[in-house]
Amino acid sequence: MNLKGTTVAMITPFTKEDGVDEAGMRENINYLIDRGVDGLLAAGTTGESATITHDEQRKMIDILIDEVNGKVNTIAGAGSNSSKEALGLVQYAENAGADAALVITPYYNKPQQHGLYEHYKMLEESTDIPIIVYNVPSRTGTDIDVETIIKVAKLDKIVAIKEANPNLDKVSAIIKGIQDQDIENFMVLSGNDDLTLPMISQGAMGVISVVANVDPLRMSQMVNAALKGDFVKAGKLHYELYDLMKVLFIESNPVPAKESLNMMGRPSGHVRMPLAPMKDESISKLKQVLKDLDLV
Repeated sequence: MNLKGTTVAMITPFTKEDGVDEAGMRENINYLIDRGVDGLLAAGTTGESATITHDEQRKMIDILIDEVNGKVNTIAGAGSNSSKEALGLVQYAENAGADAALVITPYYNKPQQHGLYEHYKMLEESTDIPIIVYNVPSRTGTDIDVETIIKVAKLDKIVAIKEANPNLDKVSAIIKGIQDQDIENFMVLSGNDDLTLPMISQGAMGVISVVANVDPLRMSQMVNAALKGDFVKAGKLHYELYDLMKVLFIESNPVPAKESLNMMGRPSGHVRMPLAPMKDESISKLKQVLKDLDLV
């Protein structure tokens, strides 16, 4: 499958009663598609996967696939720190008709590198859906190393890695390793909005983006320009978006992203505890950046 371009790691809108806002989610899906994104991810980290129930997660996957109706790629967040639990979620995503499953490296229990390989190998052998590895050591406590990534990339249905380790030298090592081993149809995707431009210059093929929740049009334009080799245009858009890329992480993701959408009048709502509302001084900084970009 083709994962090139901008995939939005969607926030999960909640109702005042703390349920998943289905109408709001459908509205957001169409808003993002209309502004040129290439894919949508439901129930990832930005979707508060840590505090949504598995029933809610399955419901969100169904809503995503139903509302998108083939217009863009649909990616289901389907990871867990239990391999058995991850398998159940990946199988659900496959049966629901998702185009791919995003599977985070198991968190908290800190599996060894050969344990990570066996985790992805088991998922790949037990399902037919394309799988994207998600590496985000700042959240999981585990960093999948280059050697393990190359080994995992050789598995037929492992199609990409969302790499959120900020080490750009590692990105070069991964892409060089893939080329040296003649591994075809495996993509590196950026997991950090602010590093997307340099990562594409190294050979990454796109981003799974938080920023695109808030400014999908400019983020998509930046990625598309970079993929076409127009780094002058891409650089201009990168610097236009740079303050937004930074302010959306002034507090824990997705708190600023959801607050941005609330300010913009988009479906969003609160964040679930233990995340808390933004501090006043952070809100002031966020509001100014949104004003500078004419988003509010």
